[in-house]
Amino acid sequence: MIELIPAIDIIEGKCVRLTQGDYNQKTIYNEDPLEVAKEFEDNGLTRLHLVDLDGAKAQHIVNYRVLERIASNTNLIIDFGGGLKQDSDLEIAFNSGAQMVTGGSIAVKNPDIFSSWINKYGSERIILGADIKDGKIAVSGWKEETSLLLNDFLKSYTEKGITKVISTDISKDGMLQGAANELYKGMKQDFPELYIIASGGVSCIGDIERLQEDGIHAVIFGKAIYEGRIALKDLRMFF
Repeated sequence: MIELIPAIDIIEGKCVRLTQGDYNQKTIYNEDPLEVAKEFEDNGLTRLHLVDLDGAKAQHIVNYRVLERIASNTNLIIDFGGGLKQDSDLEIAFNSGAQMVTGGSIAVKNPDIFSSWINKYGSERIILGADIKDGKIAVSGWKEETSLLLNDFLKSYTEKGITKVISTDISKDGMLQGAANELYKGMKQDFPELYIIASGGVSCIGDIERLQEDGIHAVIFGKAIYEGRIALKDLRMFF
């Protein structure tokens, strides 16, 4: 079965969602992210993708207290991302209760430090973030496009031991128009050894079913829950 990973994005300690990574297109869904996390857990979900959007903008971890509260008050397995740029950021994230961290911009801009994290913590705890815009890797909260092609990026890091990747097609994110199925199917074909986590665009249960049919390992979703398009109780069909 496909692994279900709800997302909580944090700005100023609140649960928000952006559209296509645009900080000017922000919707606040809940003042208390812990309340949201507990609701996920109460409905049988076991994972959480927690993103520090303030950290992504500030280039260092900011909302670690939110991580700490959720980790201390739930049993959710949390992967944390946003603003992880140096060893001390990672130490704060792990000490605050993250079981895994995700690095995207750092993997592009400072491959040496990201590779050192893979070596130090292992591929089970370090997830590669591969966000795509027009077929190329985008970084810095999606504000910056690179000339890096997806397959070249993935190949370089599978050779360094990465086994898990979260990939977002930026054109899909927050649009509620379906996931980038062809992107993920291509990734699965080219990199069968990778654990592929789809992210962005999920609008309904059917979108998750289609990813499962395609053999995609896991899916991150958020806005569809917050907008009432997916009822948490309906996700139990995947357990």
